[in-house]
Amino acid sequence: MHLLFVRRGSLVSRILPQQLFILALSCGVVLMHGQLFHFKVTLNANPFSLMGVALAIFLGFRINASYDRYWEARKLWGDVLVETRNLARQALTLTARNVESRPFVLGLIGFAAAMRNQLRHQPRDADLLGLLPAVVIERARAARSAPALVLLWLGQWLRERREAGQLDIMLAQQMEQSLNGLSSSLGGCERIANTPLPFTYTVILHRSAYVYCTLLPFGLVDSIGLMTPLVVSFVSYTFFALEALSDEIEEPFGTMANDLALDALVAGVNASLREMLGEEPPPVPVPDENFVLA
Repeated sequence: MHLLFVRRGSLVSRILPQQLFILALSCGVVLMHGQLFHFKVTLNANPFSLMGVALAIFLGFRINASYDRYWEARKLWGDVLVETRNLARQALTLTARNVESRPFVLGLIGFAAAMRNQLRHQPRDADLLGLLPAVVIERARAARSAPALVLLWLGQWLRERREAGQLDIMLAQQMEQSLNGLSSSLGGCERIANTPLPFTYTVILHRSAYVYCTLLPFGLVDSIGLMTPLVVSFVSYTFFALEALSDEIEEPFGTMANDLALDALVAGVNASLREMLGEEPPPVPVPDENFVLA
């Protein structure tokens, strides 16, 4: 019963105008007994069965395509967490004892923050203070791809340790492979962010759903009468909500309720790596009053 009436996650706020329009139209059709300008619209439920199947298949394809993008983005961010942990562990255990590896580990946290900033179109230097050298932050502030510059600085740190004899060349090569993994994850997220689904999909689905839900009251009024507004509202809610959800998760790096919680993911990287440094990790991110993580 709680899930039946809960508002959180129902997308009602986004589709409320459409729902009110369909409800008002359905009530009008019932009052007019299916007549439009003194013309009786001769529709029944049969064509809507065929149209509904076709629309449901197309809507399923749209939501699956959007969720594939969402899930791939989540896996790429999971790879970022794994690779940063590997690099932090290697920097702390494989370098010479006199090497101060803390700047490198903090730089890995800075990479995650810079990657989030770029994907969300936030200021390039947001939350980088204290994680990266001032010269790197200054370059990142005006860079087109700040995470790539952070990776460049991390690679230069490895080169300096290798040239100083503080890191074995084979171990440096292994760590370089992990940096390549971070670069691959960054490129995968950029591919998702910069390649939206063809706009034609959205147009066709939007038009089809609206035409279907607009004509549906005329096809049901003669068979179910006063129940027409209720049935049509339920059917339209399903179509409109799934369409809105597919639009929302198609771009998984935004700040909507169903997008990836990038702030929480970066906080997870920060906490994990600071624990490896022996520091007290920051508090665990807490969802807001709507149980949504940013």
